[in-house]
Amino acid sequence: MEIKKTVIAGTLESSDIQITLSPATGDNLEIELESDVLNQFGNQIKKVITETLQKFQITKVHVKAIDQGALDCVIRARTITAVQRALGQTEPAWEEL
Repeated sequence: MEIKKTVIAGTLESSDIQITLSPATGDNLEIELESDVLNQFGNQIKKVITETLQKFQITKVHVKAIDQGALDCVIRARTITAVQRALGQTEPAWEEL
């Protein structure tokens, strides 16, 4: 599945992450990550985003993530919210939480 429109979830406040999903320019998942803790936690942040997108079977998308020290549960929640907005879903994905 691929994303057809650009959506945003999250804020730039401390302990949060802003996730922007937009149509991919290539044929796969692209993650652009900005974070003050990129060297320490960049791989983990990308892993959480990737695993969450895989649960929704989204394989073709450009992700821009601006991290402000978010925990894994926040990263997952913001990614789920962005996916649901992109897909036009109004009911929470309880099984993914």
